Amino acid sequence: MPVFTVTTPLRSYPVLVERDAASKLRDYIPERAGKVFVVTTVDVWDFHGARLTAALWGISHEVLMFPGGEENKRLSEVEKLAEQMVAAGGDRTSVVVAFGGGIVNDVGGFLAACFMRGVPVIQIPTTLLAQVDAGVGGKTGVNLVSGKNLFGAFHQPLAVLIDPEVLSTLPEREYRAGLYEVLKTGVIRSAELFELMVKQRQAILAREDGVVEEMVARSVAVKAAVVSADERESGLRRILNFGHTLGHALEAETRYSRFLHGEAVAFGMRAAVHLGCLHGDLDEAEGRRINEAIASYGPIPSLKGVEARALVRRLQSDKKTVQGRVHFVLPVRIGEVKVVAGIDEALILEAAERAVKEVTP
Repeated sequence: MPVFTVTTPLRSYPVLVERDAASKLRDYIPERAGKVFVVTTVDVWDFHGARLTAALWGISHEVLMFPGGEENKRLSEVEKLAEQMVAAGGDRTSVVVAFGGGIVNDVGGFLAACFMRGVPVIQIPTTLLAQVDAGVGGKTGVNLVSGKNLFGAFHQPLAVLIDPEVLSTLPEREYRAGLYEVLKTGVIRSAELFELMVKQRQAILAREDGVVEEMVARSVAVKAAVVSADERESGLRRILNFGHTLGHALEAETRYSRFLHGEAVAFGMRAAVHLGCLHGDLDEAEGRRINEAIASYGPIPSLKGVEARALVRRLQSDKKTVQGRVHFVLPVRIGEVKVVAGIDEALILEAAERAVKEVTP
């Protein structure tokens, strides 16, 4: 399986996509590193902890349990983890290993960015969403009551170790949530990946080894290339936010309790497709094809009780709102998107209403 390289001004690092990738963890721990702290959750450790224990044989390490869930992706939980590191002898030579889904990758990375003003982190994502998105790129952070990921830092890892085999243990809903992020990647940058998702739908849903590995590798290739071109989201990297503007609003509006992140992004993508058509950037037929592909990997949970107007009101506190101007990533065609600001709020509301109606029985 391939190794991709992310190159940033401060560091270049490998993204390994390979079965049993976690077994190579010790190869990426610095020679003079101190104690290794593994941030994980009980469920991930129960399924896959033996692999990491074997990989860390002979290396001083401590396992820190994070409770998981968007509702716990808060600064208070990071502080608890940091206190545990101090109590266990953590210092500036320590290394954090974030071993879990996207929330663990975000929290573990943020912990590493802040502890002793910054220690190294190695990302080992165990969900599909994390493997194709959160684990790669160095974005870390936690949520505020006001919105998602509003408190964080860029902190690039030493390495990212991706094992497609662990996806076999994912609950069906978690797996499908990750598939929406893969579709996102296809829409923004790879028509070939989008076509793979459309034509190999049954094999992908059945988690057939070959097609899953290809899907993950193609997604990682796009993410690595985009991050290498724009580490801090000043230009090209903004395209990765397709579906996230209203998706984040949906998560915040429902207090991070009803939707998985990928599900919220799926809703946001549907709304962005409608907005692209209404704004005149996207052909209606192309828009239908994108939304049909999203629907084919559904269902998205119902938005019953959620008002489109409430979602639009939340956009002013989104990270992608700059000087009061909301920025949307809109599709131009499959494989190409653009960032648009200053769209008439009436169009945004109409697009959100259409998307809400589509996924609400």
